[in-house]
Amino acid sequence: MRIAVIGGGPGGLYFSYLWKKRHPDALIDLFEQNPAGATWGFGVVFSEQALEFLRADDPDTVDAITPRVESWKNITLNLRGESAEIDGVGFSSIGRLELLGILQARASSAGVAPRYDTQVTSVDQLTNYDLIVAADGLNSLVRRSFEGDFGTSLSYSANKFAWYGTTKRFETLSQTFVKTDLGNFNAHHYRYSPDMSTFLVECDLPTWQAYGFADKTVEESKAICERVFAATLEGHPLISNKSVWRNFPWIWNERWSFKNMVLIGDALHSAHFSIGSGTRLAIEDAIALTKALETERELAAGLARYQGERQPIVKKLVTAARTSADWYATFPEHMKLSLMDFAYSYITRSGRIDDARLRAMSPAFMASYEASRLHGGGKT
Repeated sequence: MRIAVIGGGPGGLYFSYLWKKRHPDALIDLFEQNPAGATWGFGVVFSEQALEFLRADDPDTVDAITPRVESWKNITLNLRGESAEIDGVGFSSIGRLELLGILQARASSAGVAPRYDTQVTSVDQLTNYDLIVAADGLNSLVRRSFEGDFGTSLSYSANKFAWYGTTKRFETLSQTFVKTDLGNFNAHHYRYSPDMSTFLVECDLPTWQAYGFADKTVEESKAICERVFAATLEGHPLISNKSVWRNFPWIWNERWSFKNMVLIGDALHSAHFSIGSGTRLAIEDAIALTKALETERELAAGLARYQGERQPIVKKLVTAARTSADWYATFPEHMKLSLMDFAYSYITRSGRIDDARLRAMSPAFMASYEASRLHGGGKT
């Protein structure tokens, strides 16, 4: 089979590696518009067990990634100069560029030779391939070329965000909420290497407008964010990498394939950064597509199986991501709560964690929260 993979992110790289490893005679061409050492953003975060889904089928890749990750067991919430720790919620993180390097090496070991600095500008360039795997992200050429056929829907969250890095080391996944004279900000921050952290700044639209960010340069916006979060950064600078203000895009496709084209990862669906599952979803899509195509003899049947088996799983997680994003859409209102009520509201925001699960997962936090309720700590 001749396969064209568009996009050299985690999903495209992993599918190419997996298929070539299992089918050495297959011809796979992976096209990536950027150089091999380029990416945007900083670290990516996984839930504690996020890589374990790989171990049964691909322990070598897990073993390559695991020594390079930073891990922790708690979430820290910072509000009005106070902090709340939520225990038992483990995460791991790794630099996006480092992860890509590992996956590039895995793909190379299987015989895949990605074509970097190569932009596919039209699907018509790929007429000689049996299968086209669109792993080309939020702005997917394949999806945009056939939106009606894929049944694409696209909308945007109202909040604005800018994705920075910083040399300040944070011990846990942390959220810092700051009220200023002109509005409210939130920062999602966590270390992804011993000396670097992601620092994603978010604000609602009224705050963004009040600060005049629409008319600010990247450097001017960065300087404002450094002042807003000066107490958190403790003198460390923010680092920009295409750190422009964005609205989070919600992408969904009712049909996951059209003719010999199939979507995976962000080209297919988006999940809000507040649940940190985009990279995992892309890799899981690659695995599901590989297994579905191997199960069915005909390409069309394999693509149908891929959607039939994978879509319900993805839809459940995307629904939780939407619920989480809804909480962030009104985070200035939540900031009026007491610290412990605020923390409880935060950790239960997706609807997937009830009190019983929280007691089992985070006993220290739940004991503190219930004690605060008994002593009237729920008042604002």
